Amino acid sequence: MPTPESTSDLPHQDAEPSDAEPSDVEPSDVEPVPELPLLALRDGLPAIIDTDAGLVEAATAIARGTGPVAIDAERASGYRYSNRAYLLQLRREGSGTWLVDPIGLSTLTPLAEALAGTEWILHAATQDLPCLNELGLYPDALFDTELAGRLLNYPRVGLGTLVETVIGQRMKKEHSASDWSTRPLPQSWLEYAALDVEVLVELRDVLGRELEESGKAEWARQEFEHLLTFKPTPRVDAWRRTSGAHKARGRRSLGAVRALWEARDEIASQRDVTPGRIIPDAAIVAAAQAMPADRDALLATRGFHGRGAERYSARWVAALRAVEELPEDELPARAPRGDGPPLPRAWAERDPVAAARLQIAREVMAALAEDQQLPVENVLTPDYLRRTLWTPPQTREPAELSTAVAQRLSELGARGWQVELTAAVITRAILEADTRPLEVLETPETPVETPAEPEA
Repeated sequence: MPTPESTSDLPHQDAEPSDAEPSDVEPSDVEPVPELPLLALRDGLPAIIDTDAGLVEAATAIARGTGPVAIDAERASGYRYSNRAYLLQLRREGSGTWLVDPIGLSTLTPLAEALAGTEWILHAATQDLPCLNELGLYPDALFDTELAGRLLNYPRVGLGTLVETVIGQRMKKEHSASDWSTRPLPQSWLEYAALDVEVLVELRDVLGRELEESGKAEWARQEFEHLLTFKPTPRVDAWRRTSGAHKARGRRSLGAVRALWEARDEIASQRDVTPGRIIPDAAIVAAAQAMPADRDALLATRGFHGRGAERYSARWVAALRAVEELPEDELPARAPRGDGPPLPRAWAERDPVAAARLQIAREVMAALAEDQQLPVENVLTPDYLRRTLWTPPQTREPAELSTAVAQRLSELGARGWQVELTAAVITRAILEADTRPLEVLETPETPVETPAEPEA
């Protein structure tokens, strides 16, 4: 199992003492590390399936194959508003690789029927499941190679990195950010797409064995089962994610950010174009700060630019005028309203005992993660921890409190293995914080908050 340290950073057993003479070996004399072989298609590039008759043929072949099915989907993120899949890649032992263009097909029912009862192998399943579900494709079982890599504590879990580390081959990466809504799709893009499923079955087998050997196979089973019902969490007040929105001064300026964001989002949805290609966030913030009264003033605003700046100028001006007329109580508050606890930095002032609970728990969770060789965010979702500690169960009888904490974690969505690992230590943090909050608050915060984004 890999560790975060590179072996090149570790001292050699026969290293010279620190006062030894410098080596007289020139850098050019050092033998270079051989480059890993480039992953290639074993069966050549398959023809793309873009007719209903072709899909029936592909589905029949996949149904006759054996073992799990490697599946990937290509979207047009950064180009299109929608999250739809523009290409599906599938590979199964005994049936080979198939590339399916879902755009022109009348139905994907034959494929759904062929996949029924199979295990899907996905990498970063939460990225692909929504667009696959949109096509009527739902897994009965799955194995997520990215999540398996996290549970095994691989320091980097992007598909290319895992293939290099586990399989010993390099993958092409040049088309990861391409516009997959392009038609016809270039052959080099299709080859890149087919390679994404070329070794997923082999990768799944190796990671599966490592999960068994490390005693984490049951943890993985629970995680994969949880993913079967995954649905993206709807963003509340998504406009607040506008880059630079913090520069808006006052509630009316913030209301302008909201109005312009919503107008842009409506246009982007109608045109199926990613919003940033109409006007960038920076243009929204610039207009919200200046609050121009008419089209000429808007287009003269420093920082207001983009492909749709002039084309939709009437929409932007109308949005700004509507904000000017809004009563004060209809303008957005600076801080978003939510049902969760406040930001951790506010805990010490609002509830010192809760802040102490969080600090103790963070330290214990970090130690637990190290002991179990897991990323701390996989030990327990940070939001579940904060919610439990901000409003813990009222009882302080240890056994009752432990049971109540376990129940709270389960209700929030923690898996059984996570509850078993963490309920007791969270209970201790709650009890300990009642007796020494000030001492704990003097300890620097452990900077563990947000899970890393999946690598491309």
